[in-house]
Amino acid sequence: MPSNVILAEEFASRFDGFSIGSNDLTQLTLGVDRDSEELAALFDESDPAVLWMIESLVARAHKAGAKVGLCGQAPSNDPAFAKLLVKAGIDSISVTPDSFVAVKRHVAAAETSGPKVASKKKKELVSEA
Repeated sequence: MPSNVILAEEFASRFDGFSIGSNDLTQLTLGVDRDSEELAALFDESDPAVLWMIESLVARAHKAGAKVGLCGQAPSNDPAFAKLLVKAGIDSISVTPDSFVAVKRHVAAAETSGPKVASKKKKELVSEA
């Protein structure tokens, strides 16, 4: 929820981690009903406002010692989105079983093309939903 991002430090003092639902965050950040046929073209998890919310939450949560995970269809469908999550420092990504292998490959490619990530984190980053 956008309020959890805005007040991340306060929430981090009460909880040990955050779980981002990418569909919900996108819908609430953009004010676009994802089930509306008329607005479907505007629903985009890669919108700069949504990416800012994710990157901001990850950075602020990590500063407070909290972990951040993400579930949603975007990393399953879009290798570039999975790469953005890795670059942001996301701690875990939950995906559907049918996309698990492909997303794991996308994450591994993103990790090798950027800053090194600890091997333990590599193993934990992608999990089946």
